[in-house]
Amino acid sequence: MRPRAGSPGPGPELDPGTLAFVESPVQLLNVLEWAYALDPDARRPPGAGLTLVVLSPTDPMTRGQLRRMAELAREEGHDVRWEEARGGTLAPFRTVGGLTSLLRRARRVVMGDPFSRYVQLLLSLTKARELVVVDDGTATMEFVTQLAQGERLVRWHRKGGRPGPRDLLFAPVSSSARRRLTPTPDRTVEIFSSMPIEEIPDGVTVTANDFTWTRARFGPPRVSRGADLVGTSLVETGVVDADHYLEAVRTLARTHGATRYFAHRRESTEKLHRLAVETGLEIVRPDLPLELIARRGPIGRTILSFPSTVVHTLPLALAGTEVRVAVCDIDPDWLTTRASPRAQNFLTGVTNTARGIHRLPGASAAVAG
Repeated sequence: MRPRAGSPGPGPELDPGTLAFVESPVQLLNVLEWAYALDPDARRPPGAGLTLVVLSPTDPMTRGQLRRMAELAREEGHDVRWEEARGGTLAPFRTVGGLTSLLRRARRVVMGDPFSRYVQLLLSLTKARELVVVDDGTATMEFVTQLAQGERLVRWHRKGGRPGPRDLLFAPVSSSARRRLTPTPDRTVEIFSSMPIEEIPDGVTVTANDFTWTRARFGPPRVSRGADLVGTSLVETGVVDADHYLEAVRTLARTHGATRYFAHRRESTEKLHRLAVETGLEIVRPDLPLELIARRGPIGRTILSFPSTVVHTLPLALAGTEVRVAVCDIDPDWLTTRASPRAQNFLTGVTNTARGIHRLPGASAAVAG
């Protein structure tokens, strides 16, 4: 794996002084990719790798995928610590208190979501001289831009809205986290990403993630003749109108002969039930991130997606296969009145910067019509 932007490459080899925090299956996958990139030939005994802390969410689908990913991490020799970080009012205090000694001893801290208030709080407790940010999907693109421009850390679908009371209360911690994620002579910052990063913050090392671990451990897949459709949580985050989304899915499935719909882990049960009834698609709730599901197969020869992380990651995970990733843009008419003013430009940028995909010409206009 070659580093980008003239960086000297990944740091020294992995050791138990490395502490990683993850809150989603994709973040955990990318921590495994980062660790593998340090030494692809390593065969570590149990506990000889990094210490991986899972800050568990509450929704069942995410928890299930995280437990499966934790099994894979243990097989790679990493020590996994599961924290019920959101299990009641006192859970955050117990979690932070239990991790304080680990944070103070850590030489290197790896994180998957610098926008997370949990992660920002934990950053304020560490003196680690090496910080690494691995992908949390397309949010990484927004994080790098905000870091380069010295802006406050705000998720893309919330940018442009007024800060709420909790945002204002947490603002000092968020500002401290942004300062800590800025390189100094005594602290290095690395971004390990499969996303296109054009504006690199001064002093930050950017290393390309090409999903070498995924391709080494899984597949190649059996490829079927049909098409599969990948779901998105844009309805759940308030960006896209539910009726427009359902019509778009119905049109894509009919046009391209898709039979399966791989649900995003955050999609609501109600929406998925409606999709199944009104489109006839088989709804699949993956037990692992889609990159691993697709690599294991079977998978359709064409994968249909809206602008999302997978339009960047699937071409890498499926390199060397005959699978084609096709993207349908989001029509402006599909956006809700609650969508961020930046939503359309951000989603268009996700597609425009993707490599190795097929853009469906006029697809969004056809659906809107």
